[in-house]
Amino acid sequence: MKKSKTLVHGGDWAGFEEAHGYRPLDFSANISPLGMPEKVQRAIVESLADADRYPDPLCRELTGELAAFEAVAREHILCGNGAADLLFRLALSLRPEKALVPAPSFLEYEAALDTVRCGVRRYLLAEESGFKLDDGFIEAITEETDVVFLCQPNNPTGVTDGRALLEKVLARCRQKGAILVIDECFNDFLDQPKAHTMKGFLCENPHLVILKSFTKLYAMAGVRLGYCLCSDEGLLEKMRRAGQPWGVSDMAQKAGVAALQEREYVQSVRALVRRERRWLMKRLAGLGFSVLPGEANYLLFRSFLALECAMREKGILIRNCANYHGLGEGWYRVAVRTHAENLRLAGTLEAVLEAFSEEAHEKAAHEANGKFPHSGHGWF
Repeated sequence: MKKSKTLVHGGDWAGFEEAHGYRPLDFSANISPLGMPEKVQRAIVESLADADRYPDPLCRELTGELAAFEAVAREHILCGNGAADLLFRLALSLRPEKALVPAPSFLEYEAALDTVRCGVRRYLLAEESGFKLDDGFIEAITEETDVVFLCQPNNPTGVTDGRALLEKVLARCRQKGAILVIDECFNDFLDQPKAHTMKGFLCENPHLVILKSFTKLYAMAGVRLGYCLCSDEGLLEKMRRAGQPWGVSDMAQKAGVAALQEREYVQSVRALVRRERRWLMKRLAGLGFSVLPGEANYLLFRSFLALECAMREKGILIRNCANYHGLGEGWYRVAVRTHAENLRLAGTLEAVLEAFSEEAHEKAAHEANGKFPHSGHGWF
């Protein structure tokens, strides 16, 4: 019998479709609920006319547009086949021996570090403080630390850490000679993304690397496009050489250029997520779940009942976060989607909880009948 492969991420719609014959409603991947913008779709179609030639390995047009969009020098930008591609390129370029990561946080950091056999020290974030960073994390950065990873807002918690604390982390890394990697892939979903990004510190801090992606905000997960910002041009060159020369397709480059023009789309996404996040948080809490006050386009909550399989049977995927270090069984993450989809999620969760309650009631009644027999069952 062929053994099925276990995936550590959400978004396995293909596995569901293969097993059930239809596509699920996917709340396990945090993608823009408005779908890919029409102009981006048209750019992809139009790019097919040039599919017979190699893509530009330096992504010149896209890098130029990104430089204007991010207000950074184009020499400080490197594009890749999604942010994950850049993570692995970074690990291969640095080949660190000791890394510091908070837990829980995005699993791909450790996956990339594992390829170069880097030792990872996890700093456990406390549930009591909302899984926020504290001064202990700063003290954990020592002379032995080669690289530090942070996710802002954090995945899967959805919370951010104060600018003052991030600046302390940045200064500590500079003092101890460590590279600081800040993943800002979900920063654009924040209510005030410009107030939280650390890109304003790039020029004075060549040890700072910021990761960005088109995947989430523009619903371009299947296109694969991301980029990083860093003023250390030597490091960026090492990262460029660490991967294949044509890592970003022409289709992805054209899609990225088109996406950067979608200002109204971005505002619509933010407004929708802001509104629906509040509604969904309240609804989940009303169902009895312990919900973290997330700031991005997803929410982390705790349940004392196993939900993943029951929801899957009803055609809805949610992210089981049991494999996140620092969480364990009972933690789940759901994306914030359209109101109609969020209504379906909440309604299905309510039905699942009711089914669990009925099952528990029937089990208790069955056990009671076994322990306390009564007339009519042949006992005397």
